[in-house]
Amino acid sequence: MCPLDPQNDPFPEMAKVRTYPVSSRRSLVTLRDFCEVPEPLEGFSTFFESLPDIYAGTHLKDLVERIVAAKVAGKPVAVALGAHVLKVGLAPLLIDWMRRGIIDHIAMNGAGAIHDFEIATAGCTSEDVAEQLPRGEFGFAEETGAGLASAAERGCNPKEGERAGFGSGLGALLLEMDAPYNHLSVSAEAARLGIGCSVHVSLGADIVHMHPACDGAHIGESSIIDFREVCRFVYGMNGGVWINVGCAVVLPETFLKAVSVAINLGADLSEMTTANLDMLRQYRAQTNVVDRPPGKGITILGQHEILLPLLRMAVLTKLESKGWSAAESAENPGSQH
Repeated sequence: MCPLDPQNDPFPEMAKVRTYPVSSRRSLVTLRDFCEVPEPLEGFSTFFESLPDIYAGTHLKDLVERIVAAKVAGKPVAVALGAHVLKVGLAPLLIDWMRRGIIDHIAMNGAGAIHDFEIATAGCTSEDVAEQLPRGEFGFAEETGAGLASAAERGCNPKEGERAGFGSGLGALLLEMDAPYNHLSVSAEAARLGIGCSVHVSLGADIVHMHPACDGAHIGESSIIDFREVCRFVYGMNGGVWINVGCAVVLPETFLKAVSVAINLGADLSEMTTANLDMLRQYRAQTNVVDRPPGKGITILGQHEILLPLLRMAVLTKLESKGWSAAESAENPGSQH
């Protein structure tokens, strides 16, 4: 039942929308499309250092050095990811970085949470919008809408030992469900490792907001908890790195407000590094992540499915040369160095 008071609902007919099983839908992304995460390759550092020291080559090398310096110094690294990062099969890479102790916080928008849930529960995601929309079926997968509603409620009412917030609620729900593909879920892995995971929602922008089970109060409360968690994280980010990957509006706006809160409360962020990695230059991501915050800002343009594997391998190789045992970290998920 839709929890909205019927007297205040301008469109009560929405409670009657038709849903369908996600298994009956054709999905554009399946597990066979996902990347692999090989161990650091012998000789890769020679290849990486051979890249031209100009423009993107310089910026990529600088970002690698700053991530490595942050981890060696025990400073936090966060990745804020747009939904497309998961759609192009990069969940294994993010999970590998979490297990090695490189990522300390994962931030997603609402669409990212949807893809993460479908990957974990169905092993596929990304419907064909052009095909579904004329049939009145776009966005009405039953399990997805109901699942995200449950995750938001769980984020407001966590069980003992669980973190509050939408992202943590999603991860805890997937673990409790023992979803068949949890090993490829960013939120489930974050919950398992005890790493922060936040979901930042724009109400009305996600398909699950069309589902009869959608509860605006739960979404709002769990998402504002996650915003405050990001504010807490950013407050302690001096010397750390915030990487925005493929989100053009919601997460850059969220980050800028968290930076403002941190500075207002007296935080020194002059040694923070911010980076925006995307396929094209977007105004808000460039301005709110790279240009306006204090510290060093870096922009690198490129396809996620190529750029992130390069970045991962370069960081692992450089950490290995600094005495960071990547293999040991992978065997002991969540260990910090």
